Amino acid sequence: MPLLVCATPIGNLEDVTLRVLRALREADAVLCEDTRRTRILLDRYEIRARALVSLHRHNERARADELLPRLAAGETLALVSDAGLPGVNDPGALLLEAALAAGVQVTVLPGPSAVETALVASGLGAAQYRFVGYLPRREAELHALWEELRGWEHAVVAFESPRRLPRALRELARVDPERRLAVCRELTKRYEEVVRGTAAELADRFREPPKGEVTLVVAAAAPAGEDDDGAAAAVGELVDAGAARRVAADVVARLTGASRNALYRGSLTRPD
Repeated sequence: MPLLVCATPIGNLEDVTLRVLRALREADAVLCEDTRRTRILLDRYEIRARALVSLHRHNERARADELLPRLAAGETLALVSDAGLPGVNDPGALLLEAALAAGVQVTVLPGPSAVETALVASGLGAAQYRFVGYLPRREAELHALWEELRGWEHAVVAFESPRRLPRALRELARVDPERRLAVCRELTKRYEEVVRGTAAELADRFREPPKGEVTLVVAAAAPAGEDDDGAAAAVGELVDAGAARRVAADVVARLTGASRNALYRGSLTRPD
């Protein structure tokens, strides 16, 4: 098994799996996002790795070229990131893609996930969700994302820096103040905190940046119901008056709080 993609703890070091510990112990080399962070885990379990090789965002492409011949020769390399599963919003995707293209066997050793841990801890009970990675840094892009979320009928999980969290919550509260969400902070660590409420409530709660890593879970938009019949009729009237369907759905959604996607889909059943 030449390339082993290993999930590592997102906080509590006791969450590592036995398979991952064995892989770190037996691999010819451990590929690390930050060797200093990986050494903490190795020291905790008294593992002396044969070699540690840095593989991060800035050198991943060059490292892939260096490592493929070693994998092709049959060496076993264990890939880890600072926390969670490599390749999911962390370095590793480029090496993984190159290895698969070269016919190298890749095995994923599952384990801790900040995304799924936050989703369950949020209590927002989603059968479907979408992970969007880190929230946009530019205010216009963040506003556009929150506007788009108004009509999403599934939960959304995102990462955000504690420094930018107050701004992100203020913007969401401005767009959709009653949207339910949860701020999950320092998951699995000593000071773990999960704060639930509406966007308006949490924007008020987090006026200042908190400490620690943050994962945000935004609940699915409320499904359209009988009260939205009037909203659907309003979309129809705007379309009859010459407005584009998407524009009409967006305007009515803003005014009524109904799902923009549902209003647009409903308008498709009407003749032009």
